[in-house]
Amino acid sequence: MRIRTVLAALALSASLAGCSTIGTTPMFTSSYGATTDAGYNLPRIPIEKVDRKYHRQIVRYDTSEKPGTIVVDTSGKFLYLVMEGGKAMRYGIGVGREGFEWRGTARVAMKREWPTWTPPAAMIKRQPELAKHAGGMKPGLGNPLGARALYLFNKSGDTGYRLHGTPEWNSIGKAMSSGCIRLMNQDIIDLYKRSENGAKVVVL
Repeated sequence: MRIRTVLAALALSASLAGCSTIGTTPMFTSSYGATTDAGYNLPRIPIEKVDRKYHRQIVRYDTSEKPGTIVVDTSGKFLYLVMEGGKAMRYGIGVGREGFEWRGTARVAMKREWPTWTPPAAMIKRQPELAKHAGGMKPGLGNPLGARALYLFNKSGDTGYRLHGTPEWNSIGKAMSSGCIRLMNQDIIDLYKRSENGAKVVVL
């Protein structure tokens, strides 16, 4: 009886932490519920409709990169935040559609909560209806950058690319952005907390 009680307590603790373990993989499937963040009411993500491999989880990850490095696997549609002990926090991502893919190394130069989105001139040329946002689109639930954005710079300066949130949870696992790397809002909030300004970003 005592053993059953202890096991039940441990299960409750894991549930409250938003983490469950499938085999040896800690999963965070229960971390996509509705939440209030900086006064914005983020809706629940219907995570049951998202392939489980794209749910936030800790995985084994062998790499020569230092902990704190962000590795973006554009072909697998995963983002890895390298951790100690040969592990990484893995997030599902959406990537650039054909003609908008990119590869390289950058760093996180800035981090912003509920950022303003300003479409680049080239995007406005392709989509003239976006001209109304040339001065910047206010933060909000419909903003394409979502709840957080990490701005990527290289030796030449601003790359124009971002790691950011998106309200379009159904785009995760697909190639349909204009080059930026998008995460579910609940995931970009988590990555934002765990990552640091100056972090190395490797896009494969």
